[in-house]
Amino acid sequence: MMKETNTLLQVEDLRMHFPVRGGVMMKQIGAVKAVDGVSFHIQSGETLGLVGESGCGKSTLGKAVVRLLNPTEGKVSFKGTEITRMSQWRLRKLRQDFQMVFQDPAESLDARMSVGDLVAEPLVIQKMGARKFRREKVAELLDRVGLPKNAAQKFPFEFSGGQRQRIGIARALAVNPDLLILDEPVSALDVSIQSQVMNLLLDLQQEFSMAYLFIAHDLAVVKHMSDRIAVMYLGKIVEMAPADEIYQNPQHAYTKALLSAIPVPDPTFSRERVILEGDVPSPIHPPEGCAFGHRVGHVDYPQSIGIELPFVEVSPGHWVQKCPCCVA
Repeated sequence: MMKETNTLLQVEDLRMHFPVRGGVMMKQIGAVKAVDGVSFHIQSGETLGLVGESGCGKSTLGKAVVRLLNPTEGKVSFKGTEITRMSQWRLRKLRQDFQMVFQDPAESLDARMSVGDLVAEPLVIQKMGARKFRREKVAELLDRVGLPKNAAQKFPFEFSGGQRQRIGIARALAVNPDLLILDEPVSALDVSIQSQVMNLLLDLQQEFSMAYLFIAHDLAVVKHMSDRIAVMYLGKIVEMAPADEIYQNPQHAYTKALLSAIPVPDPTFSRERVILEGDVPSPIHPPEGCAFGHRVGHVDYPQSIGIELPFVEVSPGHWVQKCPCCVA
């Protein structure tokens, strides 16, 4: 995939393998290949949606991109600077330009700290402004995400799930980042609250010209938010294209199966549902060939064994992992 001139984030052949240890000496006997050779880029102001089933490696990829996890192999570049092996001391200053919003706000917000202190903490760490400036900034951010003025004096447990997610977003916005990694930001919320948070994110993106990596398992949500969509399966991206293109012209069998599961709000509309059979292969012992073809027992699976499945451009901006059992 070619790198664009206004690329904000560039990820190249990223791998995140976790060691599996066993025996008396606890030696490494294997590895969980959570992310296994992923490449993509995000341009300034763009939203890339990352979608796939639970356990496919989406959240791990997001954490590796922002160096909450140290990648096993590969390269991550932000604004043209490689950060893959950068020391935490050097990375601290750069972190104000990329932030992460986590899936469960109840877990990511310290219950012992007031909301005001939580939102102001990134400013303190980055040594941005005096106490008065930080207090004013917190009030401005809480107002921007739709929380009352007195929220700063309260604690996270005093708020609903949707409100806590807004606190997490305000905290991420405190240092004026260029990129937000949004890890399932609405999956734990009621449908009505989901739409409020998504609309808030869209408004904030337009206001602050931020780029998003929007991680989710719901393709309907991802379509509403994204300019481009990457479909991930067992640690690999199997298809990537502009949002409208991937919905209208999916190429990979796994993408087609995900799309068939999206509910349609029209009782007269009939769509063939693709029922996925078999179990997701183990990331510790992945198949020797195509992981999805192995799962569904495709007749052409043996043809994929032992070969490198190339990522090819089938139309402008539409990339797919070319596989004899998943792409016609």
